Amino acid sequence: MTDTVTSIIPLLAVLVSLAAVVPILLSRKRPNLREGWTFAAGLTKLGLVYAMVGPVLSGKVLTYRLVEVMPGISVAFRVDAMGLLFALVASILWLATTAYAIGYMRGLNEHSQTRFFSFFAVALSATIGVAFAANLFTLYLFYEMLSLATYPLVTHHQDQEARMSGRKYLTYILGTSIGLVLPAMIITYHLTGTLEFSPGGILAGHVSGPLLTMLILMFVLGFAKAAIMPMHGWLPAAMVAPTPVSALLHAVAVVKVGAFSIFRVMTGIFGTGFLLSQHQNQLIIILAAVTVITASLIALTQDGLKRRLAFSTIGQLSYIILGAALLSPKGMLGGLLHIAMHAFGKITLFFCAGAIFVATGKKNISEMAGIGRRMPITMIAFLIGAMSVIGLPPTGGFISKWYLVLGTLEADQPLMLAVLLGSSLLNAAYFMPVFYRAFFCPPEESGFADRFNEAPVWCVAPLVFSSLMSLGLFFYPQPFFNLARLAVQAFTG
Repeated sequence: MTDTVTSIIPLLAVLVSLAAVVPILLSRKRPNLREGWTFAAGLTKLGLVYAMVGPVLSGKVLTYRLVEVMPGISVAFRVDAMGLLFALVASILWLATTAYAIGYMRGLNEHSQTRFFSFFAVALSATIGVAFAANLFTLYLFYEMLSLATYPLVTHHQDQEARMSGRKYLTYILGTSIGLVLPAMIITYHLTGTLEFSPGGILAGHVSGPLLTMLILMFVLGFAKAAIMPMHGWLPAAMVAPTPVSALLHAVAVVKVGAFSIFRVMTGIFGTGFLLSQHQNQLIIILAAVTVITASLIALTQDGLKRRLAFSTIGQLSYIILGAALLSPKGMLGGLLHIAMHAFGKITLFFCAGAIFVATGKKNISEMAGIGRRMPITMIAFLIGAMSVIGLPPTGGFISKWYLVLGTLEADQPLMLAVLLGSSLLNAAYFMPVFYRAFFCPPEESGFADRFNEAPVWCVAPLVFSSLMSLGLFFYPQPFFNLARLAVQAFTG
């Protein structure tokens, strides 16, 4: 039986990076101190989040109600296994990305670094707010906060391309949340009188037929940060941002907030039993499957490394949504695990792309022949990250995809089994040639003969850490596995 405990720790975990913005701004003329504040906030946030792992694994749910806006609607926090898994991933990788950002931003002598670190901190507060939201209203507030906080990061370079990409970013992200999610919230509140997340959902007995289908589509497409097709166009455009932004926000925070929000709505608003009884999960399965295959095929055609990674991310996000839509215990377990396993693998790949650019100025795969001989640490880390995203042992990605495959069998979905296995082959088809070209093609094929070494240590150390984490999660997936299993037990009763 779940033991609910009132605790202020969830609120503190949300606020700590927000509070760091003031000293970061005040330290703008002292870069070392500015980054010191960022690290201090990151360590504090990670400590607060980790402090909740033990209580949650022991069966406790931590709650804190900040303010009641109206009956059935409040700003409140609830830390359960699912939210804690996501928050733990984001907290760990914020520290790694902060270290990486120092090497990248200073290595390229980027402008407006104080503004960059400030909005980075706000974005992490919003991410943790989504993870710990007790209801749909709170989740929506932090979801929108994240959209606004990441806009200055996406448009950091402030050139014409950045401004155009920023407009596209806001059009997709804000347009869908205001045009689809907000009306769906209003309808849900009108039908049920509440927006609180419940393990069994709140809509059973209140809606059916075409209205239910419409609500599902409004939520799934409205949380466009999940980049499910056709709501994916913003993500490749956002690759114009500096690589640290692409790495954390477009491999972890922003995109995972979208997938997490859909997962939370399916389990906490609709309820797995209700969706199964109404056979409404099939629509989501089709959308996710089409996205997985189509994004993988498009990734094959991309020469820009970050664009290839972007389309890979679009497909990988739909693995998470597919896991949720299968509504089988093993499928949902695989989907939740993929939030963590994909995060460590994909952030490694983005770190590598940025390190290559800092050291060589190269962005395109066709220009990277022989680069592995001159940047061996970076490209070996790239191989490990690619193996994790493909789902090969001994990396964490194998575990999440294993459970997704088992979930398709458990849900009697042989076609989805074919989709998962086929997409993994496509993953290998667009990642392995990069590694092959780096180590087994002569440098002269790229048309350059200049010598270079690894990127600065602040760039290389984080990608080594994240790649080692991808390996380590194969052998020791706890506590992510335990949290995911506990969350699935709550969904399925």
